[in-house]
Amino acid sequence: MLALWKKEVMAFFSSLTGYLVAGVFLVITALFLWFIPGNMNIPLGGYATLDALFWIAPWIYLFLVPAITMRLLADELRGGTIELLLTNPITYWQVVGAKYLAGVTLVVISLLPTLLYFLSVHFLAQPVGNLDHGAIWGSYIGLVLLAAVYAAIGLFTSSLTDNQIVAFLMAVVLCYFFYDGFAALASLSGLGAVSGVLVSMGIDEHYQSISRGVIDSRDLIYFGGVIAFFLVLTKTVLGSRRW
Repeated sequence: MLALWKKEVMAFFSSLTGYLVAGVFLVITALFLWFIPGNMNIPLGGYATLDALFWIAPWIYLFLVPAITMRLLADELRGGTIELLLTNPITYWQVVGAKYLAGVTLVVISLLPTLLYFLSVHFLAQPVGNLDHGAIWGSYIGLVLLAAVYAAIGLFTSSLTDNQIVAFLMAVVLCYFFYDGFAALASLSGLGAVSGVLVSMGIDEHYQSISRGVIDSRDLIYFGGVIAFFLVLTKTVLGSRRW
């Protein structure tokens, strides 16, 4: 499993994919946070805060994470290399786990340079360091968990087809539904108590909760449960194929 994970990570960075994903994420966030005038611009906003980063990042990852995961299994299915892979002494769970962790690893790598934003805001604050550190670190944890859910969804859609574009589009739709779709359904009139249940089923509700700087076990259980659900689905799809 470790060898497969390493192979996948190296494959990302032996092509333009890894650099492109990290570069696009950093360029878009830098433009909105530091250069483009608007509500998200930190220097023009007058407040030393990274709230804008944690608002825009889930929407950027909504497209970037599926772009990472779309090839993980679809490429193997199209090239017929999945059969060769499974002839090795490796289980379905090890294949799913290695490819999933490779996707999450690339997301985390793309997020690490934003610590420079944190350092910049730290020195911009008056007095220096006057930040809500708990909320910032909680937001980083929440963002990693959110991206981990996106990666699990993207890996699942990649197992359904050998077409990377189809896998990408399905992942974007599913990720959006889990991020904001439940809240949209909950806003419909006449749902009563059901609306609260629907809201709690969405990623954003738990992401916002962790972003307040309080790590609630219910939020961790939610993220872990959704990730496990899609990984089980992925393994089931792979196991149901007749090679």
